[in-house]
Amino acid sequence: MDSAKEEIASAAARMVVEEGLEYGPAKRRAAKQLGLSGRSALPDNDAVEAAVEEYIAIFCADTQPAELQALRSLALTWMDRLERFRPHLGGAVWRGTATRLSDVYIQLFCDDPKSAEIALIDMGIRFEVSAVTGFQGETVDALSIHAPCPALSAHVGVHLMVYDFDAVRGALKADAQGRKPRGDAAALRVLLHDADL
Repeated sequence: MDSAKEEIASAAARMVVEEGLEYGPAKRRAAKQLGLSGRSALPDNDAVEAAVEEYIAIFCADTQPAELQALRSLALTWMDRLERFRPHLGGAVWRGTATRLSDVYIQLFCDDPKSAEIALIDMGIRFEVSAVTGFQGETVDALSIHAPCPALSAHVGVHLMVYDFDAVRGALKADAQGRKPRGDAAALRVLLHDADL
């Protein structure tokens, strides 16, 4: 990776950890802050993730593990509540790079896309609906909730992305490094248990 991309990745990593930005906006803002042209080649997400891991190891090693556990526990609570929709956790909370500013991203795989909304309404949970880009580039509904997280003494954004049931097969394909991009509740329980050892 060239030095400009490394600088962008490092600056973006700081924004991801310290401000809770997503990778795309963080990369664009980092390039702008570094005075680079809007046409500059940006680092890929793997490079930013590596920079995030390095930043956490240097600056957040004393706080991040507990914050990650709190977010994973919150995610598991929601996954258990929505078990019938085959929930899978993705994003920084799954990958282990989340901090207290990170949101929780859970993919739901439904036979009927509106069934998740109906379930939330039946539970008396307030949510906002938006359209987002899914993991295959398609448009999917995101149901966003501001959920209390007592362990962090804060509210956390929990985003439920609603996919067709058949999309679950593609969701579990490993990435170029052989890592699973998301995991179900059983896999999350293993991560939580391993962290407690």
